[in-house]
Amino acid sequence: MDAMRELWAFMRVRKKFWLAPIIIVLLLLGTLFYLAGQTTIGGLIYMGI
Repeated sequence: MDAMRELWAFMRVRKKFWLAPIIIVLLLLGTLFYLAGQTTIGGLIYMGI
């Protein structure tokens, strides 16, 4: 969580709020790939259902 706090402080101080949507999308994609490899949902994701 310290990394997230430091990242938010960086964006706030440097006015780089446009980075937030990029970071959120990358986190969501990472979560999707993690779930696809770890659960039975993975078969459904790869089949496109």
